[in-house]
Amino acid sequence: MQMAQKPLRLLACGDVEGKFDALFNRVRAIQKKSGNFDLLLCVGNFFGSTPDAEWEEYKTGIKKAPIQTYVLGANNQETVKYFQDVDGCELAENITYLGRKGVFTGSSGLQIVYLSGTESLNEPVPGYSFSPKDVSSLRTMLCSTPQFKGVDILLTSPWPKYVGNFGNSSGEVDTKKCGSALISSLATGLKPRYHFAALEKTYYERLPYRNHIVLQENAQHATRFIALANVGNPEKKKYLYAFSIVPMKLMDAAELVKQPPDVTENPYRKSGKEASTEEQTPAPEEESACQFFFDLNEKQGRKRSSTGRDSKSSPHPKQPRKPPQPPGPCWFCLASPEVEKHLVVNIGTHCYLALAKGGLSDDHVLILPIGHYQSVVELSAEVVEEVEKYKATLRRFFRSRGKRCVLFERNYKSHHLQLQIAQPGAAYFYVELDTGEKLFHRIKKNFPLQFGREVLASEAILNIPDKSDWRKCQISKEEEETLARRFRKDFEPFDFTVDDD
Repeated sequence: MQMAQKPLRLLACGDVEGKFDALFNRVRAIQKKSGNFDLLLCVGNFFGSTPDAEWEEYKTGIKKAPIQTYVLGANNQETVKYFQDVDGCELAENITYLGRKGVFTGSSGLQIVYLSGTESLNEPVPGYSFSPKDVSSLRTMLCSTPQFKGVDILLTSPWPKYVGNFGNSSGEVDTKKCGSALISSLATGLKPRYHFAALEKTYYERLPYRNHIVLQENAQHATRFIALANVGNPEKKKYLYAFSIVPMKLMDAAELVKQPPDVTENPYRKSGKEASTEEQTPAPEEESACQFFFDLNEKQGRKRSSTGRDSKSSPHPKQPRKPPQPPGPCWFCLASPEVEKHLVVNIGTHCYLALAKGGLSDDHVLILPIGHYQSVVELSAEVVEEVEKYKATLRRFFRSRGKRCVLFERNYKSHHLQLQIAQPGAAYFYVELDTGEKLFHRIKKNFPLQFGREVLASEAILNIPDKSDWRKCQISKEEEETLARRFRKDFEPFDFTVDDD
């Protein structure tokens, strides 16, 4: 039986618009009264459109956010300058920009999908907007695995269009006219348990809605859509929302799909008659984007090419999700033509073990995900789980041979993850010792690429200083094959991949 999982306590916030002190003072007061929260998620405009002295104090470290804060990117030209790196980056201590679009998986397995900016159907897409292609690639990346059930949280700035259908009144906001149809289609496909949005300067908590068709499909979890007002608004509309959540992957299936008593029909699902008579003339690009989402069976095989364009070749059978592709040559990816296959010593479902090229010792191994990921922080929950399994198994293996085990990972200027602690986009160096100690360093500026190796090779530890550069330790392919064969044989009794059907 699964152990009861302690829920995560999260806060979501609407448009901050540069009122950082007001927000963080409110958070401090809440935490003082009801204990600490794990994360604060901000949707809408985080920065105001006027230059801000308040932000300087956070940026320079004079003031510090009292909670790990994740924010979405710009929704207008004036604030684009604050978000230098499209893939996400640390903006100030404890404040992280998630990036233009993607998935953030917490160490708990919580999955948060984020999409920054406002909808744009015109090319070229402005730096503060997302396009139909952005949305379809996000959806394809997540939904194409057969075991996909949904995600925990979806963060967008605009509301999804039509969210008020079949629901309680959304006040002054007309959801038939306002909001993004692309976001509606994304929410339809991703089935988030919570979806947060802002930008309309009002609070609207929609009744939960179903993600399945009653009597035609098995029950699925419900979605709660919550739009939040702007920080410090004079009408005292709610801008901060507190909730507890157990990651979906850790929940009992029956518990997950329990339907709330006030659940409604899905607002984005149209009956056949309505769909044929309503809105005959959407913009052609929008139409194709939305068809891709609603008409799933027909277009399931549309694949994204590496140029980011959808290729519309003949319909294919459903493709398994392709792991992200590296931006250039990367010999660590099992899927990559550059990988040196003879160094691979064990293959799991999501990860594999390979001997290090020019290793410090004959049993210097790398734990690598089969797809391409920049760092542990970006891994999906299943991959993280298997990395942990490999780590525990290697510790046992080395202990049985009277050896100590040191694990380290560097996410800095390299394509591939080599061994969860940081935010996406943050450069870091991380070490785990077999005593259970963990060392973590956030990389700010230049950092020696071979730092971990140099320390281990130093006189104080392995005393092989001449081996600190892997390029000087290269041996012939035959010798590498011999070492790989030997490791495979020695590791066999510990191999957990053979037990798993």
